[in-house]
Amino acid sequence: MHLIGKAFHRTAFAAAVLLAPSIACAQTPAAAPNPGDTAWILTSTALVLFMTLPGLALFYGGLVRAKNVLSVMAQCVAIACLASVLWFLLGYSLAFSGTGALIGDLGKALYNGPRGALHGTIPESAFFMFQGAFAIITPALIVGAYVERIRFPAVLLFSGLWLLIVYVPVAHWVWGGGWLNQRGVMDYAGGLVVHATAGISALLAAAMIGKRDGFPKDLHPPHNPGLTMMGAGMLWVGWYGFNGGSALASGADAAMALTTTHLSASAAGLVWALLEWKKFGRPSMVGLVTGVVGGLATVTPASGYVGPVGGIILGVAASVICFGAVEIVKHRWRIDDSLDVFAVHGVGGILGSLLVAVLAHPALGGVGYAVTGSLGGQLLVQVEGVVSVLVWSALATFVLLFVTKKLTGLRVSEQEIDDGLDLSTHGERSFNL
Repeated sequence: MHLIGKAFHRTAFAAAVLLAPSIACAQTPAAAPNPGDTAWILTSTALVLFMTLPGLALFYGGLVRAKNVLSVMAQCVAIACLASVLWFLLGYSLAFSGTGALIGDLGKALYNGPRGALHGTIPESAFFMFQGAFAIITPALIVGAYVERIRFPAVLLFSGLWLLIVYVPVAHWVWGGGWLNQRGVMDYAGGLVVHATAGISALLAAAMIGKRDGFPKDLHPPHNPGLTMMGAGMLWVGWYGFNGGSALASGADAAMALTTTHLSASAAGLVWALLEWKKFGRPSMVGLVTGVVGGLATVTPASGYVGPVGGIILGVAASVICFGAVEIVKHRWRIDDSLDVFAVHGVGGILGSLLVAVLAHPALGGVGYAVTGSLGGQLLVQVEGVVSVLVWSALATFVLLFVTKKLTGLRVSEQEIDDGLDLSTHGERSFNL
C-alpha cells in the first residue's frame, strides 16, 4: 500500500506539472477590444458606406440628364453589392494578409478568422468592414467618368476585375505591409489607394468609351443641382469617418484628421467659388460643392499627418490646381471625363500625396518623418509612390477595358442613348408624371 501511495502522489504531481500551463492560460483573460475605439470604427464604417449610398449616387445623379439619373444610382448600388462579395471572397485576404511585397495571400479568404480576433484595439471584423467600405467607394468613383453611355454588364465586369487587379494590390502595397509601406510612404486615408487609382482609371475609361453627343460645348446642363448639393453634403459628413476613422482609434489622431479634413473642404469651397466668380461672373452651386469635394480628396492622404494650417493650405491648393485640371482635361485633351473624376479626385489625390511631404513638417504642426527622417527623403518616397500607383493603375485599367470591350462591349447604342439609360437599361423612369 505504501508503494501504491507513493506512485499515486508521483502521478498526481506529474499531472499537475503538465496541466499547470493550460490552467494558467485558462485563467488569463483573453484580450478584449477597446470599447471607445470599436465604437468609433463602427460609426466610421457606416459613414464611409454613407458616402457611396446615397452620397455619391446623389452627387453624380444630380449632374446627369433626368433620363439617366436612375442608371447612375443603379451603378453605385450594384458596385456596392459586387465589391462587398468580392471583398469577402478574396479582396480582404489579398490586401491584408501575408507578408508579400506585392500582394497578400489567401489565408483570410472567405474572411475565416475567429469571432474574437483583434486588429490592434478593435475586432478584426470591424476592420474588415471598415476597409470593405473603402473597397466599395473606390470603383464607384469611376462611374462619374462614363455616365450616360456605358453598358450595365460592362460596369459589373470592369468594376469587379478592377477591384481585384488594381485596388487590392495597391491597398496591400500601402496599407497591408507591402513594398510602399516598407518604404515609408504616407497615405493616411487613400490619396494613392483610392483617389489616384480611381482618377487615372476614370480618365482612361472616358477616353476608351468615347464622348457624349455635343461634348464639350453643347451638353445638357445638370438636371438637378440640388441633388448634387445634397450628395456633396453627405460626402462631406461621411469623409469624417473616411479620414478620421483611418486612425483606427478614437484619440487625438482621429480628432486632428477630422479637423484638417473640415478645414480643407471649407477653404476649397470658398476658393473654387471665387475662381468661378472671376471667370464667369458668378459662383455656381455645382462649382461650390465641386470645390468642397476637391478639398476633401486632396486632404485625404495627409489628413492625419498635418496640422490645421496644413489643412487650409491643402484646400486652397486643391481648388486652384483642380480647377485648372478640369479645363485641361475637357478643352485641351478633349476627353469627356463627364463628372471630372480625374481632375478632382485623381489630381487632388496626387496633389495631397506630394504636399504631405512638406506639410507634415513639425514646424507646420505635422507629425514629422518617422521612417524617411527628412522632408527631402519623404518627398522622394511620395513621388515614387505616386508614379508607381499611376503606372500600375493605368496599365491594368487599359487591359481590363480591352477585355471588357471584347466580352460585353462598352458603349450602348445611339438609340439607347437617345432613350436614356434609365428606360433602355433598367426599364424605369426617375420621374413618372
